[in-house]
Amino acid sequence: MTCEEIAHSAGILRASAYRILIERLHKRRIAARWVPHDLNEKQKCRRFEISQQLFHRFREEGTEFLQNVVTIDETWIWDFDPELKTQSSDWIDKSSPRPKKFKRAPSNTKQMMIFAYDFKGVIMTDRVPSGTSVNAAYYRQCLQKLRRKMHANRQDLLEKDVLILHNNARPRHGKDVRELLDRYSWEVLPHPP
Repeated sequence: MTCEEIAHSAGILRASAYRILIERLHKRRIAARWVPHDLNEKQKCRRFEISQQLFHRFREEGTEFLQNVVTIDETWIWDFDPELKTQSSDWIDKSSPRPKKFKRAPSNTKQMMIFAYDFKGVIMTDRVPSGTSVNAAYYRQCLQKLRRKMHANRQDLLEKDVLILHNNARPRHGKDVRELLDRYSWEVLPHPP
């Protein structure tokens, strides 16, 4: 509830409601923290191990390591009105933990997009046609498209060891995808849960 709603339902001034919440009830208003997922202990340990591996590699190879990373990610582009931070905040005790918020409320209009980028910026975007699944065959075509874009716009990257960072979705591990990555001599970096 907002201060105005509390004041209205109690029949008092907004300033009085605010003062009571802060001074007498020791409440504070904070917004929920966005978290991507709620990981279990095993996933957290795996995440820590992979982070250590990548950090160790960075210490050995320096910025060259980061400059060779090409990140590929897919996401849904939603048509929605985002909730403002103030709309997701609550009155809580000073000692209470910050509430978590997991999901936005999107509309029915959405579009799947695949992005590939390196430290210089976006290399490739791919708008997945409606009704099409991103399976191994489709992902393989995206990798081929990425190589063509790199040949046109990031020739220097192709002359180095390309390091692919993508998530652990099933299409990434298909036989055709693995064979193509081997043919291109692109190394796949581990990706934590």
